Amino acid sequence: MIMEEKSMQCMLQTSFEIIEECKILVLSNEQLLALMNDMDKAIRNGLCKETNPSSVVKCYITYVQDLPNGTERGKFLALDLGGTNFRVLLIELGEKNYFHMDFETFKVPSKIQTGKGTELFDHIAKCLAEFVKKYKLDNKTALPLGFTFSFPLRQVGLTKGYLNSWTKGFDCSGVVNEDVVRLLKDAIKRRKDVQIDVCGILNDTTGTLMSCAWKTPNTKIGLIVGTGCNACYVEKVENAELFDGDKTKSHVIVNCEWGAFGDDGKLDAIRTKYDRDIDENSLNPGQQRFEKMISGMYMGEIVRLTIVDLANQNKLFKGKLSDQMKTKGAFGASFVSDIESDTGNYKNTLKVLSEMGINNPSLVDCANVRYICECVSSRSAHLVSVGLAVLLNKMDEKSVTIGVDGSVYRFHPYFHKLIMEKTRQLVKPDINFDLMLSEDGSGRGAALVAAVAFRDELPSMTNGVAKH
Repeated sequence: MIMEEKSMQCMLQTSFEIIEECKILVLSNEQLLALMNDMDKAIRNGLCKETNPSSVVKCYITYVQDLPNGTERGKFLALDLGGTNFRVLLIELGEKNYFHMDFETFKVPSKIQTGKGTELFDHIAKCLAEFVKKYKLDNKTALPLGFTFSFPLRQVGLTKGYLNSWTKGFDCSGVVNEDVVRLLKDAIKRRKDVQIDVCGILNDTTGTLMSCAWKTPNTKIGLIVGTGCNACYVEKVENAELFDGDKTKSHVIVNCEWGAFGDDGKLDAIRTKYDRDIDENSLNPGQQRFEKMISGMYMGEIVRLTIVDLANQNKLFKGKLSDQMKTKGAFGASFVSDIESDTGNYKNTLKVLSEMGINNPSLVDCANVRYICECVSSRSAHLVSVGLAVLLNKMDEKSVTIGVDGSVYRFHPYFHKLIMEKTRQLVKPDINFDLMLSEDGSGRGAALVAAVAFRDELPSMTNGVAKH
């Protein structure tokens, strides 16, 4: 196994008592298969009209039914909101997979993240107007825009979606249970200096799927493992009982919102005291418990809590801890990737520990910290594998590409291999699958949703920008 291979040298020096303490972070295939059974039930409950209201995995219908086919042409705007930064993009699609993109990144100030919803959307509209002006786009007619909104969304149409709950540190008032497309349109109208036609709203998983499908037609799953964790997949319309769109088309993309898996207690058997601590002290206690065991927003904190606990038991650093190591949120997910990227000399580990105020640790301490990181990141990857195996088995397609994006997947040195290995063990033997890194799924994918919506009318253009 990958974790065993890469840990061999580390475990020669890792303390036996640390290995024992970390057993609570290591999941057996028996445990993973039990979780698969529970998640499969949760997804089926989410799809069913009768059981959806009580299902923690909501399986929101995206109303995206058509995937890119390579004939999309023109220029499209995209808005990508999914965290502390957001982007506005101008994307051009042309012959022979021609693709060109310009974009600007804007910050969402912390006071806006937890302020009024109108302030958030006014800020976004202001940045959109600045972008249109900077790139001198002809705005005599409304510019088509795809809107990536990477928070739990209940869609009732391609351009209508209600925020279910804030995640990832956002808590803007007046937005939950409101149509976010309408809030954006209202903010744009208040400015009176820009015309934008929001022709599709999606989340980052759908964008990732769309982006990869543009190049690889058998892409049927979109996966995000970054600040948050979620997946979407292509489902048969007949199985999506809440879908009330065009039933002459056979499939629709379903946004699982699987981060909430376990909010009903199904994860309690494997949740550790560190997981409970993180959940209880989060902005949304009791919610997104699956995501909190996987994503980059929490991975480093799980490692830090483990280190603090073991040091307090005099099993690390001779029981001595720095104020930095005692500080909530100080140990980021990037530190986990850095430490696991070491090649045996503990150079990165020593650097990270120094930044955390731990100076002159022993080699055994370094090995122990690395092992803790490996246990946490491997558990994260294996939980992702549970979800992917459930979706692959459910679709039962014999060849599937999984589009993936997110900082944890991109930057952790072993995450791809960990997911591939464990998913292979869990999925039906006759199903072939591969993971494909998405090229800017949340940006390109949003533009592709807009492009597909306009596909039949793309010959009509105004100064290179598609119009309707």
